[in-house]
Amino acid sequence: MANCRSGNDPCDLSQLSGPEAIALAVAQHKSNVANCQKGMQSCDAGKLTASEAQDSSAADHHRNVVDCREGVGSCDRSKLTAAETVEVNAARHELNASDCKNGSGNCDRSELTVSESKEVKIADRERNARNCENGWDDCDHSKLSPQEARQVAAAAQQRNRRACEGSEETCDYSKLTPSEAKALAETERKRNYSACLKGYGYCDASRLTPAEAKSIASEHDANK
Repeated sequence: MANCRSGNDPCDLSQLSGPEAIALAVAQHKSNVANCQKGMQSCDAGKLTASEAQDSSAADHHRNVVDCREGVGSCDRSKLTAAETVEVNAARHELNASDCKNGSGNCDRSELTVSESKEVKIADRERNARNCENGWDDCDHSKLSPQEARQVAAAAQQRNRRACEGSEETCDYSKLTPSEAKALAETERKRNYSACLKGYGYCDASRLTPAEAKSIASEHDANK
C-alpha cells in the first residue's frame, strides 16, 4: 500500500483490498489536484473535475500575475486583464525605482521620473560615500564632497591605526601620524616586556631596556 501511495515499485494493485484501493484512488486524486494548483509538471489536468479545473486555472492566472508583478518566473502579459496590466506596470515601476536606489544591476534609469532620478542620485552619492568610508570596492573618490573626503580620510586613518595595533598585514606604518607611531611603539614595548616576563608570546630580548631586563631576571630568579 505504501509503495502504491508513493508511486514506488513494486506496487501490485491487485493485492489491495477494496477499501485500500478506494483510499489509494482518493489520495492520488488529491495529490494530482495539489500538483495542478501548484503548476507542477506532474499535473494531469485531464483527471480534474470541472470545479477543480476552474480552481487550477485561477491559481495559474494568479501565479502569472505575481510573476509579472515581481519580474520573476514565466510572466505572460497577454494573459493579464486591463486592470492587472495597470497594477503590474505600477509594481514594476516601483520595483525598478527601488533597484536604482539600491544600485542593482536591474535598474533602468530611463524609466525613472524626474523626482525618482533625483532620489537615485542622492542614494548613489550616499552609497559611494559609505563604500569609500568603509574601504569597500565601488568607491569613486572623485565623487566625494570636501566634507565626505575628510570623513573618508579620517576613517582610513583609523582603519590603518587599528590594523597596525593588531599587527595585521594591511598595516601601513608610513601612514601613521607621529603621535600614533609613538603610542604604537609604547604599546609594542609593553607587549614585548610582558611576553618576555611571562614566557608567553613573541619576545625580543634585544629590545628590552636595561631596567626591564633586570626586572625580568629578578623575577625569574625569585621563581626558581
